[in-house]
Amino acid sequence: MKKTVLITGASSGFGLMLANHLHQQGFNVIGTSREPEKYAGKVPFKLLRLDIDDDNSIRSFTDELFQNTRQLDVLVNNAGYMVTGIAEETPLDLGRQQFETNFWGTVKVTNALLPYFRAQKGGQIITVSSIVGLIGPPNLSYYTASKHAVEGYFKSLRFELDQFNIKVSMVEPVWFKTNLGHNAVSAASDGIADYNAYRKKVNAATKKGIDEAEAPDAVVNTITRLINTKAPRFSNPVGKMTGMILFLQSYAPRMFEGSILKSVRTAG
Repeated sequence: MKKTVLITGASSGFGLMLANHLHQQGFNVIGTSREPEKYAGKVPFKLLRLDIDDDNSIRSFTDELFQNTRQLDVLVNNAGYMVTGIAEETPLDLGRQQFETNFWGTVKVTNALLPYFRAQKGGQIITVSSIVGLIGPPNLSYYTASKHAVEGYFKSLRFELDQFNIKVSMVEPVWFKTNLGHNAVSAASDGIADYNAYRKKVNAATKKGIDEAEAPDAVVNTITRLINTKAPRFSNPVGKMTGMILFLQSYAPRMFEGSILKSVRTAG
């Protein structure tokens, strides 16, 4: 029997690429979008309406999902976005909204589906995090904090769900060529004068990372492998530089910090 996979944020980016790939592989794919009517007839999989920031939307979505779906095998938490900017210049309301979507939205969707996973005594939850959920680069303070929060939440949740045969995994990509960077919300193009020179350099370094990003196939392949694995790992960093980044952070922290400082100093 083919698995049914639910992917949030499946109308663009990693979500769309993963949904198309899994559909081609023979999975029963259900995606979500805040405006599914925009994509009617343009995607080969079912696309349901869901705004993960809206409690009523989550309830309506859950009711609609299980009207015709008898078993859900995999939830892929993919919906989210990125706030960029110097921490001190970022309005708190913007920071709160980053958490409302990336953390609380992910948690609320997961909680809405857990009763169904528990009832069927099995399932799998895969959450698309980021390498910044494991490290802390400049200019991404609130995005980094939201991803650290997601990592911590699911790190604990996996132990509680083990008794129900529900597997939990995180996928932590580096920069990849998707619309995440281009659709990022920037806190400010100018602000505190003391940061003017630094802001210019760090924005240039961020742009360089986006422009030189890898093709996203590795992320799609990693998630597909996790779905097909009987004993998936919890943490799954993806990208050519992840091994070096995490090694330096753990075993040569001064060298790691120096590499970040150098990347900013030489940018722009």
